[in-house]
Amino acid sequence: MISFTLDATDGAARAGTLTTPRGAIHTPIFMPVGTLGTVKAMTPEELVSLGAEIILGNTYHLHLRPGEDVVAALGGLHRFMHWERPILTDSGGYQIHSLAHLSRVTEEGVSFRNHLDGSSLFLGPEQAVAIQEALGSDILMCLDHLVALPAEAARLLEALERTTRWAARCKAAHAQAEGAGALFGIVQGGTDAALRRRSAEDLQAIGFDGYAIGGLSVGEAVTAFHDTVAATAPLLPAGQPRYLMGSGEPEDLLAAIGAGVDLFDCVLPTRNARNGSLYTRRGKLSIKQTRYRADPAPLDADCPCPTCRHYSRAYLRHLFQSREILSMRLNTLHNLHFYLDLVRQARAAIQARRYAAFARDFLAGYRSGEAE
Repeated sequence: MISFTLDATDGAARAGTLTTPRGAIHTPIFMPVGTLGTVKAMTPEELVSLGAEIILGNTYHLHLRPGEDVVAALGGLHRFMHWERPILTDSGGYQIHSLAHLSRVTEEGVSFRNHLDGSSLFLGPEQAVAIQEALGSDILMCLDHLVALPAEAARLLEALERTTRWAARCKAAHAQAEGAGALFGIVQGGTDAALRRRSAEDLQAIGFDGYAIGGLSVGEAVTAFHDTVAATAPLLPAGQPRYLMGSGEPEDLLAAIGAGVDLFDCVLPTRNARNGSLYTRRGKLSIKQTRYRADPAPLDADCPCPTCRHYSRAYLRHLFQSREILSMRLNTLHNLHFYLDLVRQARAAIQARRYAAFARDFLAGYRSGEAE
């Protein structure tokens, strides 16, 4: 299973060590998203070189292709994709939101119309756990009911209560498997502080190895997002890992770290890289702009990643405009380095008890707009 120790705190911010059978994870940590068993454009060796200690896979998508039976027969997801470090798998709950037009939620679970070929697919709590166990996940997520925001209080309460009942079923199914990874419960409740508190209490009454803050970055205002994370994180056990699901921009990560969150994932660094939107210490830069056509400068002069050490903005723009595969690779390499370096710096600042100053100084530079 897993264990979690706090190495340092600075206010609510935490630096910890999450120990798993496949290695230690030093928090706060960002998890690159590898939905289909691959972080797009990256090899596992490159992820290791960037300092990635854990990545994320997706239950729904891996169930559809290649199928957990294929993955299990080939030694599990780690061997299948040649990744020896820990893997967290999302349960498929996010697809209730993202594929709402193809799904129907009942008390038993979710009936999907397969977005690939239109066939029927059912995913309930027991199926979600079984798929993740077959994949060999180190951290499994309970199936949760996520609804888009804003939403009426009655709908949020219904989803919260269903999430709690599903969580109890997930735990019961998980208890039947020998050697399964850790199981995390997911707090729901929209941006309603009272519902978040109820969800957190209900899940802790069931008992899990860690807890996630879910149901955000689905339509709410940024201020409401930050307020909800700040109100929810302290409700979760201090001695267990806290995971914010599917968020954020650098400002979001820093705010959540300051509130006491430990783990993060988001598609933004990889998706934005493929679209030519690159993160620098002076803000985001759109490499597709004409102004960079003959610019000999590195993308970010202060960045030590291979993209910034060896390639000019002009070359990166040329690759992007030419739709070269190398564009996606170099851009993704840089953006993931940016995110992983950000959490490394945050951890060091917490250990030095200067996190507030670090976050303030970083954001002052990031918001300066000089990158453009």
